[in-house]
Amino acid sequence: MGITGRRSQEIYDVVGIGFGPSNLSLAIALEEHGASAPQHPVRTHFFERQPTFGWHRNMLLPSTTMQISFLKDLATFRNPLSRFSFISYLHASNRLVQFVNNQDFFPTRQEFHQYLEWAAAGLSDRVTYGAEVTSIRPATEAGSRTPDLLEIEVRDSDGTTSVVTARNVAISTGLVPRLPEGVTSDERVWHSSEFLSRFNAQAPDDLKSVAVVGAGQSAAEITRFLHDSLPHAQVSAVIPSYGYSIADDTPFANQVFDPGAVDEYYFGTERARDAFWRYHRNTNYSVVDADVIRDLYQRSYDEQVRGSRRLHFRNLTRVAEVERAGSRTRVVLRSLLDERTEELAVDALVFASGYDGLDPARLLGDFDRHFLRDATGRHRVERDYRLVTASGLTCGVYLQGGTEHTHGLSSALLSNIAIRSGEIADSIVLRRTERELGSACPVEVAPSAA
Repeated sequence: MGITGRRSQEIYDVVGIGFGPSNLSLAIALEEHGASAPQHPVRTHFFERQPTFGWHRNMLLPSTTMQISFLKDLATFRNPLSRFSFISYLHASNRLVQFVNNQDFFPTRQEFHQYLEWAAAGLSDRVTYGAEVTSIRPATEAGSRTPDLLEIEVRDSDGTTSVVTARNVAISTGLVPRLPEGVTSDERVWHSSEFLSRFNAQAPDDLKSVAVVGAGQSAAEITRFLHDSLPHAQVSAVIPSYGYSIADDTPFANQVFDPGAVDEYYFGTERARDAFWRYHRNTNYSVVDADVIRDLYQRSYDEQVRGSRRLHFRNLTRVAEVERAGSRTRVVLRSLLDERTEELAVDALVFASGYDGLDPARLLGDFDRHFLRDATGRHRVERDYRLVTASGLTCGVYLQGGTEHTHGLSSALLSNIAIRSGEIADSIVLRRTERELGSACPVEVAPSAA
């Protein structure tokens, strides 16, 4: 279906693509900028392809907790007085006293999701749901490119397409679920990102043998959930490492997620950046919280004591082949110890195999050639999370994610979300002020990453 016309005649200061936690946090930061200058608010709008707000809904497993403190919410590190803080949510929910009595820094994932929904509802006039941005391009006028304006093409759920104009975009389309090469998801082969909806669509009695592939937090949590929910089933954990590795959440290691660590990574030498990844990957990647590891090991040990085994850990093992066989799935496993193979017939196979990062080139299309890349082909990014342009463009394309190579481990995580969104909001407002004043002296922005 063709483009029906302009969605709005307004020129927005920023259009947000996606409305998950990152752009929700940005909306809050920009709202609070507007509150400090009500006579000249920042004009914003966000487009989210989901029909309603949702964040990893399919991993809201019972009793699972956040891996970060409740203080690392959408706003507190940037503005402790924000009305969008987790504390404000608890107060509005009449649950602040009970939360304090619980004496736990880590809320359940379900409660944190309710907080995010509450915050999103407070900004519902800034977002259109069921609307997917399909492309971004420079605006043109009389056949000439307008260097400070962007056109954003939006497709609604009914298939109609329209265009909005903005001076900046903030891309936060989230991560893309990754499956091993040659594997496709279906009603019996699932990625962890679709786990609960797939699981709930099955009759529990039909799941007599299930397997979970992966060595990270999601894999361990799903394994535990299946063991609890299917007391009649055989549950296999296929782990490419020799068992689960513990996540290092000790105070010194956690400093890698501090706001100041972003500067140290961004302006650091290649040797320093390499050290960040080499020494601190175990804070977030393919690691599991200690309590979950102990819980699973205790279950396995208890089954050994009883002489009734249904929880099986296949360590140093990878999936070599997946083949549907009627209502079941045949999985060929290969041991990394001796290269032997084993066939496993399962009623459900779950891949907790991670995600691929955000790639803005999909939305930018041919426009992507106007942005510089580094020697390895990755986008160059300013310190304020703005893509580096190769031409005279003054519009801004900001990334909320996909900047681990320039900004470090916390780039796509909640830990630094409030500060990151505040920095992007500051950049948008400062650049707007410079443009409006027609200043001959540009606002200083940190130099781009090489």
